[in-house]
Amino acid sequence: MTAKALIFDVDGTLAETEEVHRAAFNQTFQESGMDWDWSVHDYTSLLETTGGKERMRRHRDDLAKVFPDDEKIVALHKIKTEIYAKILSEGGIQLRPGVADLIRNARNAGVKVAVATTTSRENVDALCQSCWGYAGVDVFDVIAAGDEVDLKKPAPDVFLLALRRLDLLAEDVIAFEDSLNGLRSALAAGIKTLVTPSMYTAHQNFAGAVRVLPDLSQKNLPKELNF
Repeated sequence: MTAKALIFDVDGTLAETEEVHRAAFNQTFQESGMDWDWSVHDYTSLLETTGGKERMRRHRDDLAKVFPDDEKIVALHKIKTEIYAKILSEGGIQLRPGVADLIRNARNAGVKVAVATTTSRENVDALCQSCWGYAGVDVFDVIAAGDEVDLKKPAPDVFLLALRRLDLLAEDVIAFEDSLNGLRSALAAGIKTLVTPSMYTAHQNFAGAVRVLPDLSQKNLPKELNF
């Protein structure tokens, strides 16, 4: 499992951010005069659809409604992104155990670190500012975000984009995911994947993962990742 780069998912993998996303969606709906209010149960189901705009479209379609239309959903998502960043800027979110040490140790060992995520670049930067105090480009060598590819996870597009930007082959890297869609995406790109299930994905089946770990604390990592 020696690697020249580590590629991380963001939401649920770097930090338990999904509850922040859910709160930001609900605040957006409330401020926009909508009667939508996503419960934990609702959001667990909606997370099967990757991408915030895509989740809103799915919810609209599940309700057999025509409003909000796609143009309105884009506007709502922009508001939601701003609210999410504001919540993170106020503190209260922490990296999952072992994440900071693994990234720091990898970089010190000359191993590149990257992000492959369905979330937006703005959300990556908001999380990095909140948890590291730096922009995403100052934490990661490469960032591949969901709004830069045609198809989001479980399609392999975002991982393939990360590989191109790293100038590495799939066999040169290890991916870290928390969800079944993320695992399928990485595997479709030919990348070995470790999974650390999050609060919203613990019920999923991760067949095909190299390891399924409770978190990325050093005591849980395979020896090849103890840089």
